[in-house]
Amino acid sequence: MTMAEKIIAKASNKLAVKPGDFVWANINTAMMDDLLGPRVVIADQIKKLGNTVWDKEKVVIISDHYSPAANITQAEILQFTRNWASEYGIGKYYEGLGPCHQVLAEKGFDIPGSLMVGTDSHTTTAGAFGCFGTGIGSTEMLGVLVSGQIWLRVPESILFTWNGKLQSGVFAKDIILRTIKEIGQAGATYKVMEFAGNAIENLTVDERMTITNMAVEAGAKTGLIAPDEKVFAYLSAIGAQRGDPQYSDPDAIYSERYSFDASKLVPQIALPHEVDKVVDVSEAEGEVIHQAYLGSCTNGRFDDLAQAAKILKGKKVHPRVRFLVSAASRSIYHQAITTGIIETLSDAGAMILAPSCGACLGLHSGILARGERAISSTNRNFVGRMGHKESDLFLGSPASVAATAIEGKIADPRKYL
Repeated sequence: MTMAEKIIAKASNKLAVKPGDFVWANINTAMMDDLLGPRVVIADQIKKLGNTVWDKEKVVIISDHYSPAANITQAEILQFTRNWASEYGIGKYYEGLGPCHQVLAEKGFDIPGSLMVGTDSHTTTAGAFGCFGTGIGSTEMLGVLVSGQIWLRVPESILFTWNGKLQSGVFAKDIILRTIKEIGQAGATYKVMEFAGNAIENLTVDERMTITNMAVEAGAKTGLIAPDEKVFAYLSAIGAQRGDPQYSDPDAIYSERYSFDASKLVPQIALPHEVDKVVDVSEAEGEVIHQAYLGSCTNGRFDDLAQAAKILKGKKVHPRVRFLVSAASRSIYHQAITTGIIETLSDAGAMILAPSCGACLGLHSGILARGERAISSTNRNFVGRMGHKESDLFLGSPASVAATAIEGKIADPRKYL
């Protein structure tokens, strides 16, 4: 069996499953955010179903999209979510700590071999730890909250093998953009994207989270990377469980296999308005931008900020560009302060924002006006994602964002490294 099949078999108390099987699986962690959490369907309907939560210790609520609130409506959503958590005795309620997927990792919920569901599509991020994380809707979450289970059709798995050494200036974001280009934005619909190869093994845990975070951008049910000593060291450092890690068998059956040479990869840019409209940076160089955003659950981690600071140290952001920086969590923000990274970025001209999802999906803290163009380290670039429907959004690595911020037009980061 594949890693995904083993995790699902374990969660459904079966010795084995195969793609196409339907199972009832027990949930290890159920995460809700403020966007599609208790306020949507759940609060009203749970009362009709007995007003109980199956296991309060397995429920996590993270207010991140509207935090800090930009208007009264957002403030009231946060207030509602906060009060609902209190009413139902959910002790694991977090607000103001940053995007949920980073907070889940830092709090030790991404446990190898476990099954996690969340009301956010990028719950796939947990796959960097060998945890089967997947996004569900509010109605499905209602069922999980009262029963502790969810039905699943066992998905097929696709194996993506990346071998070789990445060039300087090429990162995990470039790997996942190139992968999505290969199969298209619907190429892995309701399938598992399993990543392997020595190029993946050489990535840090932070970098692996970028890859599994964006698996859903190809339609995947989740993205998975086999947990190794780097993952176990990360978990040990935060006092989290090692879990019951699962690994694909040597003879596991995959629906498709793709192989890539990492040494030949160059920085990748996703052009407006499709995440699979990916080109080598040379084909996008010179495109004028007005805003550069570094942050989000995709690329706002410490490695990302450090890489941008390395490029921007001693330089200034182009006078026409707004350069916005939002660490993926409060702890990363603190780490970036103590190491001087925030000072370097600020000296270059960056505006430092609170850890939040706000700018990523155009809720607050960096909305684009009509006709404006931006480059972002986030995960989506569809029409209107970060503001006006007549704005343009390019996606790139944190290094590409930093290099572009300097020049005011899309630039190859390799010249600065």
